[in-house]
Amino acid sequence: MNPTIELLKARRSAPPAALNGPGPNAAEVEALLQIGARVPDHGKLAPWRFIVFEGEARARAGSIIAEVYAGLHPEADPARIETERLRLSHAPLVIAVVSRAAPHGKIPEWEQILSAGAVCMNVTVAAKALGFASAWLTEWYAYDAAVRARLGLEAHEKIAGFIHIGRCDAPREDRVRPVLADIVSRY
Repeated sequence: MNPTIELLKARRSAPPAALNGPGPNAAEVEALLQIGARVPDHGKLAPWRFIVFEGEARARAGSIIAEVYAGLHPEADPARIETERLRLSHAPLVIAVVSRAAPHGKIPEWEQILSAGAVCMNVTVAAKALGFASAWLTEWYAYDAAVRARLGLEAHEKIAGFIHIGRCDAPREDRVRPVLADIVSRY
């Protein structure tokens, strides 16, 4: 069978806590971003952008997440705050895909949002092709205005996903996939 089809059939998410290093090198990160940006983009708007978290940047972002969580949940115990602090620290690389979708005279906002989702999928497939495992997640902090602002997002921007990328040696069982007969109709 075609190697691209085999790659797509084998792609599987890995929990961020199971991801370790070494992560992608600088050339591989550049390739992931270039491939991420090669998506359908009606009007050539690039209605998305990237935030790359590597090294200490992951811990700095985790501190923001933990501080905001602690403010929202003053009853939280230290172990939970530490869990929040480590959100972006498991995988050696985390790429946030930021949707910049906005009203436009010709391009529906929905198409711009879908384009950001396509970016996330391209990055996860490219990571697999480079020999890495990944997980595309959002979690509560992707939707929190204070976290988004402190990570440098503008008010209208949204997180389409945090793509956690690293190596995963642990076996991963495939999840149950939909039965095509249940989700396909023919017109």
